[in-house]
Amino acid sequence: MVPTLPGQVTHCRFPTFVAGYTLADLLLFGWPLYAFAASYAASWPGLLDLLILTGVQIALMVLLLTAVSLLSLRAMKLVCIALLIGNALALYFITTYHVLLDKTMMGNVFDTDRREVADLFQPTLIAYLLLLGVLPAWVVARLVIIDSGRLKRLRLLAVTAIVGCLMVYAGSSTWRWFDLHAKTLGGLMLPWSYLANAARQLEDRAAANRKQEPLPPLHFIADANPVGKTIVVLVIGESARASNFSLYGYGRATNPELAGTDVIALPDARACATYTTAAIRCMLSPMGSKASAWGDQETLPTYLQRHGVEVIWRSNNGGEPPLRVALYQRVDDIRKTCTGSTRCAQVDGDEALLDGLRELLTHASSRRVFVVLHPAGSHGPNYYRKIPAAFARFQPVCRSVDPGRCSRQSLVNAYDNTIVYTDHVLADAIRILQSIPDSASTLIYLSDHGESLGENGVYLHGLPNSIAPDAQRRVPFILWMSPAFRESRHLSTQDILDKGPFGDDNIFHTVLGALGGRSTVYDPGLDLFNRAPGGAH
Repeated sequence: MVPTLPGQVTHCRFPTFVAGYTLADLLLFGWPLYAFAASYAASWPGLLDLLILTGVQIALMVLLLTAVSLLSLRAMKLVCIALLIGNALALYFITTYHVLLDKTMMGNVFDTDRREVADLFQPTLIAYLLLLGVLPAWVVARLVIIDSGRLKRLRLLAVTAIVGCLMVYAGSSTWRWFDLHAKTLGGLMLPWSYLANAARQLEDRAAANRKQEPLPPLHFIADANPVGKTIVVLVIGESARASNFSLYGYGRATNPELAGTDVIALPDARACATYTTAAIRCMLSPMGSKASAWGDQETLPTYLQRHGVEVIWRSNNGGEPPLRVALYQRVDDIRKTCTGSTRCAQVDGDEALLDGLRELLTHASSRRVFVVLHPAGSHGPNYYRKIPAAFARFQPVCRSVDPGRCSRQSLVNAYDNTIVYTDHVLADAIRILQSIPDSASTLIYLSDHGESLGENGVYLHGLPNSIAPDAQRRVPFILWMSPAFRESRHLSTQDILDKGPFGDDNIFHTVLGALGGRSTVYDPGLDLFNRAPGGAH
């Protein structure tokens, strides 16, 4: 198989095409995998691992192409072209951000909205796409493959499957090594990493379309909040790491407004996952970090709405669960009704989530109101685009979608500015709650996961929990209570701090408890506002 020139058509026999494509796939897209494997292959057993790994790669590709060719050679060429484009994009993200394309990362891919996609496009990505994707794809498209007959292709399919199985069995001494590094190897094998893990993610998301099982009946303690209205606001942060919050001892003043309030920063909170969908699932399920997939049970917002709580969900993000609530609004929806407010100027920013919120809360018909705000927060890599110019306190800032091209300080500056902006949004939300008459209110802020800023060459988030650094798992968890709410609970700050450890497991039960709710799925030990150990159901 040789490259074609304009106007030239090259004929290629089927076995030659399969062999050439497989070899090209290994040479163009396999080097991150082999670079990792080679670091553990300093001896003969290690070299055997590499040989087995290469054999598995070859066998999988031959099996795929041959199987598709049984449908048609045209279909096989289309698959080859699609894989070249997909591999080029995947290689760019692996080499630029040092990510693994595992199930977790594919969740991030599916949650990326069109604005985040636009942020990622830059010259290096285009170069990868053109040189490693489009150009080889054009060569494949120009080839005329000489059919060797379906019977011969079936024979090739059978022989490859048998040889592949024998090869893996013969290398059984390597199984322990493969098992030990399965997550890394599985996240670097192109195209199998994103194909298999995308299928796993889609399988999980298909569960969202299944009928949700209702949670047990919910009742409310009559005198839980003696004032007129109870309001609970849950802010699900995005990519915020606790180590960059001055509330947690960071040397920079990234929380200047919250520092002037009586918020409680809960220490050592851990996220259950490193991508948004899984983290939100943990927060909104009574199972917490043991929740397996959407669709098993109804989520907290739906549960509360079904029992008479007025639920409002406002979002500038993605990865959200199936919802049946009184009001669901995205930033685009808020923009349509945003007139005359000072926040209209930042309608694409997270402040838009607060536009008109005071009026919604004041006129809510229910005595119990639950609000979820889901901001864009500190989602990378274009941190500088997440904030209005007035909050760019730390300069200079990284303006590249490839953080590895920026100095460490400019990257941290850009990220810290997003924390300053988050601080302002939270403080503004607290001011809104303080202005609602005849109410007892609380604000709960917990980030979905953290973020890597180049430590050990890792950027962004999404690494498997087993190898994810603290930067991606240790998150800010902040509480604020109005005087009326605090007095109704007879709570001191120390009472809450004594309830640790903290994390996603607390959210469902704390929100339920804040609204005075009780059911058989309510766990008083996880309710941060339940003072009595073991509390009553």
